[in-house]
Amino acid sequence: MQVSVDLRCNRRLANLPELQHKARAINDRLLHTETAGQDTALVSPVIERITRPTLTQDGRKAPALRFGDLRVQALAGATAAMLFTVTGITNRSLRALMTGLLHRPYSMNQASYDLSRLARNGLIRRLPGSNRYTLTRDGLLFAHIYTKVYDHVLRPLMAPDRPNAPPELAAALETLDQLAARHIANARVPTAA
Repeated sequence: MQVSVDLRCNRRLANLPELQHKARAINDRLLHTETAGQDTALVSPVIERITRPTLTQDGRKAPALRFGDLRVQALAGATAAMLFTVTGITNRSLRALMTGLLHRPYSMNQASYDLSRLARNGLIRRLPGSNRYTLTRDGLLFAHIYTKVYDHVLRPLMAPDRPNAPPELAAALETLDQLAARHIANARVPTAA
């Protein structure tokens, strides 16, 4: 992909300092934008730990559970099922729920991998002497945050014309859209006449 930007600077070698100055200004704005975006991240240690690949205390890799990923969202919904608080989670029960949530087959290997991901991230723990798992406090937080934010905030806002969004949430989103558009327009380098 080639992007053409007119910096209103001639191509001759004599104009190199001016071109460098303009390029540095563009780079500074880009770095400022990236830095500002990083400050908006969730600061909960649990959320930070599970959304990034990490290592467990015994040095094993704990894969990330990325918010918004279809399989991870279905996994959060499945672990939020009240049935699991009574019976515990098994490979078989997880497969049954995930198949329904994903609307496609979900294999035994996928369930084993996801149970391993949940366990390594400290979201479930194995019940001694069985193949059943129970949710930890962090697991309940994961299930609650991922499902509630997705179902009650993002899905209504991303629906066509946002028919399900509460009016105050839709108004806030419209304000954010306008502010973002204004800042983007102000940050652009003027085009050549």
